[in-house]
Amino acid sequence: MKEKIIIFDTTLRDGEQSPGASLNVFEKVEIARQLEKLNVDVIEAGFPVSSPAQFEAVKRIAGEIDLTIAALARTKENDIKAAGDAIKNATKKRIHTFSSTSDYHILGKFADDKYGKTLEKKRDFIIKMTRDAIQYAKTLCDDVEYSAEDAGRTDISYLAEIVEAAIEAGATTVNIPDTTGYTLPGEFGEKIEELKKRVKNIDQAIISVHCHNDLGLAVANSLSAIHAGARQVECTINGIGERAGNASLEEIVMILNVRKKKLGYYTDVNSKEIYNSSKMVSGFTGLIVQPNKAIVGENAFAHESGIHQDGMIKSRKTYEIMTPKTVGVSQTKIVLGRHSGRHGLKLRLLELGYTLTKEKLDKIYQRFIDLADKKKEVFDDDLRILMGDEILKEKDRYVLKHLQVHIGTGAIPTATVQIKTNGSVAQESATGDGPVDAVFNAIDRALNSKFNIESYQVRSVTSGRKAMGEVTVRIRNNGRSYNGRGVSTDIIEASAKAYLQAINQFEMDKIDLQQELDDEEFRYAAI
Repeated sequence: MKEKIIIFDTTLRDGEQSPGASLNVFEKVEIARQLEKLNVDVIEAGFPVSSPAQFEAVKRIAGEIDLTIAALARTKENDIKAAGDAIKNATKKRIHTFSSTSDYHILGKFADDKYGKTLEKKRDFIIKMTRDAIQYAKTLCDDVEYSAEDAGRTDISYLAEIVEAAIEAGATTVNIPDTTGYTLPGEFGEKIEELKKRVKNIDQAIISVHCHNDLGLAVANSLSAIHAGARQVECTINGIGERAGNASLEEIVMILNVRKKKLGYYTDVNSKEIYNSSKMVSGFTGLIVQPNKAIVGENAFAHESGIHQDGMIKSRKTYEIMTPKTVGVSQTKIVLGRHSGRHGLKLRLLELGYTLTKEKLDKIYQRFIDLADKKKEVFDDDLRILMGDEILKEKDRYVLKHLQVHIGTGAIPTATVQIKTNGSVAQESATGDGPVDAVFNAIDRALNSKFNIESYQVRSVTSGRKAMGEVTVRIRNNGRSYNGRGVSTDIIEASAKAYLQAINQFEMDKIDLQQELDDEEFRYAAI
């Protein structure tokens, strides 16, 4: 009989830790709803103690999503209490706590003599701290997961000792993370096999793995661990996460699906929602999926070579090992244009994963008609852009009301902007080295601010002569980066929107900035 692999999605926790990928509460809840459609087993919704916004997001998700909702916590009473409070309304809840186990982490994070003067004493302290944390977590939640941070580089004897102690204390899942993406597949599989031999109570808990992709081996290591006995995989949509990211959910799921006869495992994931999930996460985080990305890249089901095309015409199986429809990429679509009504628009948006109230549908419909007047056909990506733009507009402090740019051969580029802010409209003009620079300078004047621009990227996101252009801007302030994304058929207007959105992200972050700066460990905590 085939065995089930539990899919633990950490897009909203580890995935959000991708540089520049910060999500607000609304965006987190929307992604969680899509993950519910995808039918993952567990959603790790965030790190509640790290900030009020994180706590609120986890609380909202726990109250609205009918899946197991996990909250991350260090092995500290305050962390665990915050996690328990955030998920208390969940139908199925889990507290996920972790402690350092490798010598690298112990000698770095626990260098102070108060944790013990020798490595052995420090290890004993961490085991006691872990036991106490899990026992306290069990008073708040029956389902407790323990992670041995940097298990990939942890001495196997000590790793077995702390895993056994965690299970004795009440852990129902023990996670063995390759935190730094250091191990090789064979090596990682052997570590799981050794734990099964050395940990006498290992049959009382589910073995989980959480692999990072620093050497491009996250998926391979996860599969090796499954073969060795792991039955939960922690992964993210599009493989996003700290540094080079995590094991990619869509790759894990489709490998187990396509090669199920060979491997003998299955998941409960609704694979037809994979593509919509990928697009939503990419849109909200601003992290573009590379075209050749397995499963969800734009070229994943594209054939350009004449030989390949000929083979596909004769038999699809010549070059395709799965159909696009299995991951939600359809060959057929509803063509939307200026004559489409609200019903057709609403149906297509539902198919893309968006649920709208009548008021929101009316607002998006007017913007849809404005775009359709400029283009003969409105594509799915156009609709995703419109939805993301509409959502952000409702939350923004600063909104672009008017933009005028003067350029020409021999002329000095000049921009005039009107920006709605706090119930009033600020207007300023400025010059620049080019039209985009002039727009940014005018916005700075209007808002009496100045930000360092780290990156500026432009790409076409839809088809046709009237294609919508997407601009991504990253600004930096107080040592932190903020992403902004703007879309328009006018690339200069898209630039203005992107810059304003980045500034809006900065404004939204101000409330929590001081707390996060006081404890930088929260923002960059990783397993």
